[in-house]
Amino acid sequence: RKVDVIVTIAPPAAVAAKAATQTIPIVFFMGSDPVKFGLVQSLNRPGGNATGVSMLANVVGPRRLQLLREIVPATATNALLVNPANQNAKQDALEMQRAADTMGQPLIVVKASTDAEIDAAFASFPQHHVGALLVNPDPFLLGRCEHIAALALRDRVATIFHTPEPVTAGGLMSYGASFTDAHRQVGLYTGRILKGEKPADLPVMQSIKFETVINLKTAKALGLEIPPTMLATADEVIE
Repeated sequence: RKVDVIVTIAPPAAVAAKAATQTIPIVFFMGSDPVKFGLVQSLNRPGGNATGVSMLANVVGPRRLQLLREIVPATATNALLVNPANQNAKQDALEMQRAADTMGQPLIVVKASTDAEIDAAFASFPQHHVGALLVNPDPFLLGRCEHIAALALRDRVATIFHTPEPVTAGGLMSYGASFTDAHRQVGLYTGRILKGEKPADLPVMQSIKFETVINLKTAKALGLEIPPTMLATADEVIE
C-alpha cells in the first residue's frame, strides 16, 4: 500500500512490522524494552527503521509493591497475577520476587490466560492468606480488569494495576507511566518522521510522567486506611 509510516501498539505488533519491512519507518509504543525484542540497537541510537516510546510499565513493579506495603498489613501475603502467554511474564515475576525478598514480603506468583484461570487464582488465595494483588501489565489481564476488581472486592483483596482504568472499575489503586502522555509522544514522533526525519536519528523516548490513582471508596469497603501523604500526592482520588 506504500504507507509512509507504521504505528504499532504493544510488542507483538512492533515485531511483526519489523519482520515485514526494513525500509518503512515504524513508530512503536510498548511497556517493555525494545532492545530485547530486536527492534532497535540501543535506546539512544535505534540504528534502523524503528523508534518510539517505552513506558517502562514492566520495570516499576517494585514500586507498586512498596505502595501496597504502606496500606496492607505486613502479615498479608502478596500475589502477582501474570499472563504466562506474555513474553515479559517470566522476567517480571523474577524481578518482583527479588523485590519482595528484599522487602521481606511474602509473594506468590499466580498465572492466568483465561477467565477460568483468573477465577481459579482467586479461589487459591484464601489458603495462602493473600491480602494484596499486583496485576502485571498485560493486554488480556487489563481487558478483564472489571472482573478482577469485582473478585478482589468480594474477597477483600487490595489490588494495584499499572493504568487508571481498573481503578475506575473498582480496583484499589494504580501506579504507572501516563498512557496519555506516551501516546502523545508517539504522535509527535510520527509527525516528525512524516516531515522527513529518520527513525535511526530519533532516540527511543522513555516515559517520565508517572501517575498514582486511588479509589477511596474501594479502600473503605476493604477496611483499609490510606496514608494522608499518599492521598495528598496522588494524581487522582476517586471518592
